[in-house]
Amino acid sequence: MPAIDPAVAIWTLCAVATAAVILRPWRVPEWVWAVGGAVLLTLFGLIPMKTTLAAMAEGRDVYLFLVGMMVLAELSRQQGLFDWLAMYAVRHAKGSGQRLFDLVFLVGTLVTVLLSNDATAVVLTPAVYAACRAARAEPLPYLFICAFIANAASFVLPISNPANLVVFGTQMPPLLDWLRLFGLPSLAAIALTYLALRLAVRRQIAQPLTTAITVQPLPSGGLLCAWGIAATAALLLLASALGWELGLPTFCAGLATAGLVHLLQRRSPLPVLRQVAWGVLPLVAGLFVLVEAVAQTGLIERMAQALQHLAQHAPVQASWAAGLLAAIAGNLMNNLPTGLIAGSMGQLAELPAQTTASLLIGVDLGPNLSITGSLATLLWLVAIRREGQHVSAWGFLRLGVLVMPPALVAALLLLQL
Repeated sequence: MPAIDPAVAIWTLCAVATAAVILRPWRVPEWVWAVGGAVLLTLFGLIPMKTTLAAMAEGRDVYLFLVGMMVLAELSRQQGLFDWLAMYAVRHAKGSGQRLFDLVFLVGTLVTVLLSNDATAVVLTPAVYAACRAARAEPLPYLFICAFIANAASFVLPISNPANLVVFGTQMPPLLDWLRLFGLPSLAAIALTYLALRLAVRRQIAQPLTTAITVQPLPSGGLLCAWGIAATAALLLLASALGWELGLPTFCAGLATAGLVHLLQRRSPLPVLRQVAWGVLPLVAGLFVLVEAVAQTGLIERMAQALQHLAQHAPVQASWAAGLLAAIAGNLMNNLPTGLIAGSMGQLAELPAQTTASLLIGVDLGPNLSITGSLATLLWLVAIRREGQHVSAWGFLRLGVLVMPPALVAALLLLQL
């Protein structure tokens, strides 16, 4: 019996593990499948233990970032900040579902731009659900905003998505160059996402909302959380301008805010820590290992060389191919590993800035097609499940196929100008 090619075994195992993460058979959590694939790769000797540990360690900045954001979100929820924001938003909607939709979309855009798409999924989603509950509105049309704007506005600034730092790496353009490169594509992606999503849910948001809303004063703990989130945003902008990694500042800001609130209230932080979605961390670690395993086969290097060759002879075609293929790959295997692959390609081959920018747009915006396409969408999924809401892969796809393609094509088209 002929021996199985190790490269084929790695590709097969990674494909099965990724498919299981996306499809979530038997409703087993996504992280189980990602970690299971990483463990099997190591147990079968397809990658050395040293490589597995090194791949997991590469995600340390992402882990720190996620922990900081999740602690801030859960603390804010328990301290009543989200309930207060919900009441405030519903009062200003004045009984109009369309006005509430516009308000949520605007806030979601600002949170994504200044705090990152993961923050929108983690921090904004509970507030939107609370607003819908207060307004007695069907929550899903408004919750979908958090999922789609988290990706559509995620390349306005470098800090708008941690994947941006992964894709560009040490070749990160200065802020003004970044805005010149991504300004118009970002505006087009945000505008078309708004139009397509509003059109798709127009019947649901046409329902009138309750106007019998009394806004209670914001509790002191909630006020501290609000200041903590504002300080985190300022800290992330500073860190991005100085070229620092974002994980440690976010982690420190989240823990400092939690520590201050619990110290003043003389309460244990355990209720907050127990409610954090810790399963996201092994999911990310498992995906890092799967990507490293694929890289060991030489496939990423061959892809980088092919894209470099195409960019030398047909730069416009290379830009379109990079963006569209990255978008498809992000939906098939999540944009975190896709971003890691794109970043590796940029290190292995000299790609034009426009081609790298197309890769980034595909990595950031493309995953709006599938429910497991991006880490932000997975975090959003965890957040809405906690509130008793459920969205199937097919249900998300039916909406995503209306929202994502026009935004992606417009963004890539304007990138060529």
